[in-house]
Amino acid sequence: MTKKILWNDGWEFTEKPLGVASDTMFTEQNGWQPVDLPHDWLIYNAEDLYRDGEGWYRKSFFHVPSEERVSVRFDGVYMNCTVYVNGVRVYDWKYGYSAFEFDITGALREGENTLYVQVRHQSPNSRWYSGAGIYRNVWLVTRPAAHLASDGVYVHTVEQNGDFIVTVITEAECGAGTNLGALSVADTAERGKELKEQAAAGDLDGVRVRHRIVSPEGEQKTESTGNALYGAFGTDKQEFTVGSPKRWDMKHPVLYTLISELIKDDTVVDEIRQSIGFRTISFDTEKGFFLNGRHVKLYGVCEHHDLGCLGAAFNKKALRRQFEKLREMGVNAIRTSHNMPACEFMELADEMGILVLAEAFDMWERHKTPYDYAAFFKDWYKVDVASWIRRDRNHPSVIMWSIGCLLYTSDAADDMQC
Repeated sequence: MTKKILWNDGWEFTEKPLGVASDTMFTEQNGWQPVDLPHDWLIYNAEDLYRDGEGWYRKSFFHVPSEERVSVRFDGVYMNCTVYVNGVRVYDWKYGYSAFEFDITGALREGENTLYVQVRHQSPNSRWYSGAGIYRNVWLVTRPAAHLASDGVYVHTVEQNGDFIVTVITEAECGAGTNLGALSVADTAERGKELKEQAAAGDLDGVRVRHRIVSPEGEQKTESTGNALYGAFGTDKQEFTVGSPKRWDMKHPVLYTLISELIKDDTVVDEIRQSIGFRTISFDTEKGFFLNGRHVKLYGVCEHHDLGCLGAAFNKKALRRQFEKLREMGVNAIRTSHNMPACEFMELADEMGILVLAEAFDMWERHKTPYDYAAFFKDWYKVDVASWIRRDRNHPSVIMWSIGCLLYTSDAADDMQC
């Protein structure tokens, strides 16, 4: 069964100038300070919030080899980071707002291991205070060889005479050697070849997927089981009907639990649980937005990712307070300006009945500031969009998607405005 453990404690941090040789950091013993995540190193010096530098994080942990796969998931690192395990470079990620996950099993050794994260900060890199560092949660994920894919369950609902037809598409690995976390562009082709070879070999057992929907009161609403999957990688599609569920709405944001199970030899070997909501949305060019058939005016704000004087390190209680204050002002919708928010942001929006315009970027191929994401956009946008959509596509609070901030441009890049 997949185990996802919050991995925020036991880290050490040191700040270095840009361009420090990575090899020296693996033997450096001075200057490291204990730190708990999430962490924003810039906020600690309020008189120099935009300084250049590198933040180095390290965490030692013990590993006992087994048949399980081991992954690390970062909800957000700002930005341009490289991850090393035992001094070996294992992963790169550029954007500061998209989540990423990668398999480290092959880099681990029996006994003590050390994971390093190098984060580069050059200013200016955004039009707001960005902070710097591992500013969202980190998770240690262990999975059996046969497992459900990370962010691999997609739910689509259609209302029909008061009932809802539910379509669930599920990605699973039936015994492949690596997990289905977000992949870098360079990994994709090689990994696809590996999966095809394993599937052709025909030495992997078939498994099947089962879905169950449970109401807020704990009553099981429906159950559906798909056909057996064979090969290294499988995609299961199931369709079933949920009779007259309670609607997710702003005043009564009712959430159901979808339990997706991977079954092998009549035994559940993996499981993913997530909250879903039943609601209808529509847009009319003359009348506007409708939620569950009711006309709704959107009173929205643009919410950037920082928490004011608290800095950029994510804090769920602080965000809940922000949401409560916004609702007191009459706000019912939020645009995630101009980036993917923390996953807890989306969970709170679902729970509190706040409508979301989910946004991905503030820039594309042209820079707004000298060191922003435009430097990486061409090579990384597909991976970042996949990470964003896969993570947030099942949230009932999402009513629109935005690729980014609308630009009015002139010939001079300096004249760009949002």
